[in-house]
Amino acid sequence: MTLAPGHFVLAASSSSLIGFLIAFLVAFFAALWLSMIIWTWRDIRSRTQDVILQVFGTVLTAVFPGIGILIYLILRPRQTLADLYERQLEEESLLAEMTERQTCPTCHYRVEGDFQVCPSCATKLRRACPRCDRLLELKWNVCPYCGYGASDGAGRAGVRQGARAAER
Repeated sequence: MTLAPGHFVLAASSSSLIGFLIAFLVAFFAALWLSMIIWTWRDIRSRTQDVILQVFGTVLTAVFPGIGILIYLILRPRQTLADLYERQLEEESLLAEMTERQTCPTCHYRVEGDFQVCPSCATKLRRACPRCDRLLELKWNVCPYCGYGASDGAGRAGVRQGARAAER
């Protein structure tokens, strides 16, 4: 059986086409494999400063191309170092706000703990105890330092009336 000249050309062109497709697929998967390794290296470096974990994650992806990247995605740290730093700054800011100086209830001006009157709007913030002269909150009926106003019910009423008169 002899082949016509057209069949020989078709067989030669189909084998070269298959060879080209195989070479293209090999190059594609090699580029994909290399890009996974580079991506893993960059990602792990943004998530931890531990060199051993960085090398382990990258080698895992390099040795096991398909499943290694999935294992890495499961085991990698959740947050990046930048996220952790930002979260730490937020926590420090909240703590600073909590321990920050007090503010005036009327105008929200910053006041010190020993101010009796707001320097901005003149709102009365505290009053002095008549016996020990220590500063008391306006809502306190009894002085916690010397006990003034705790001896009898009349003393409390007197302190309340005195506090109301001082507020006016």
